[in-house]
Amino acid sequence: MLNATRLIHIFLTLLLLAACSNEPANVFQGYVEGEYIHVAAGLGGTLQDLAVKRGQVVAAGAPLFTLERDYEQAAVNEATHGLQRAQDNLANLRKGQRPSEIASIQARLQKAKSSVSLAKIEYERRVKLVAAATISQEELDRAESDYEQKQQLVSEIESELRTARLGARSDLILAAESEVRQARAQLDQAQWSFDQKHTVAPVEGFVFDTLFRVGEWVPAGQPVVSLLPPQNIEVRFYVPETVVGKLQAGQTVIVNFDGASTPVEATVSYISPSAEYTPPVIYSSQSRAKLVFQLKAAPSLKNAAKLHPGQPVDVTVPDLEP
Repeated sequence: MLNATRLIHIFLTLLLLAACSNEPANVFQGYVEGEYIHVAAGLGGTLQDLAVKRGQVVAAGAPLFTLERDYEQAAVNEATHGLQRAQDNLANLRKGQRPSEIASIQARLQKAKSSVSLAKIEYERRVKLVAAATISQEELDRAESDYEQKQQLVSEIESELRTARLGARSDLILAAESEVRQARAQLDQAQWSFDQKHTVAPVEGFVFDTLFRVGEWVPAGQPVVSLLPPQNIEVRFYVPETVVGKLQAGQTVIVNFDGASTPVEATVSYISPSAEYTPPVIYSSQSRAKLVFQLKAAPSLKNAAKLHPGQPVDVTVPDLEP
């Protein structure tokens, strides 16, 4: 009985070897895989609008989903008003006082100049009277003092008028400019938070899955939509240790799959530096043949649409002698 069992195992092994020997040495088994893009929002919130469905193809920049963002909108409005106030204050400091205020100072100046003219005439008349010994020196001194005081008043009002036309001091303007920059930064931050609640497709792709429904709470950073861009579709296949050294990146391979009218071409983009399977035995010339290395091949964007993740394929390496 034991001999019969051993004979059956040997027979099955021979059949397997015969079947393997019928398959060309340059044809390898593999499958289609996709590198998905999981699109999430930077902030959490209730899903308010889901603009895509599974199986849909979206263009880059197309809206995907929107979270509730009333709070963020209010923050943007508040920051906008704050920036406007800071800008108005800076403009007011730069342009000086209002025209009506400047006109008032000019009127005072004109009045002061008239007083100076009268004081000058009075002083000169007192000088002549003193020379004629008509008045005392004390009256002349009072007239001279009054004349000088009114001249000083004119100088003060002229300085006030120049200051009113110049605007605020430089240190006040610098402080106002700093407030404008701070208000603009607050607006940028509020706008960023508002924009985080509305997400668009980063690239063109196939909507592989939607992970939430409208009305559900979406935590920050939790993917809502999974996209599969055509450039992220690849073919993964495995070659033995005896073959991997003959292959290189950039090499063209032919991909066959069930239902295909014609095979498609792909380009080897990756060769694994380590074996995918190592048998738990000491290496020998026989065991090395069991080592398998993974390779990745990228189809063109046109051919990528014909392939589907999980699909089994046969990969033929034309440059490899059978």
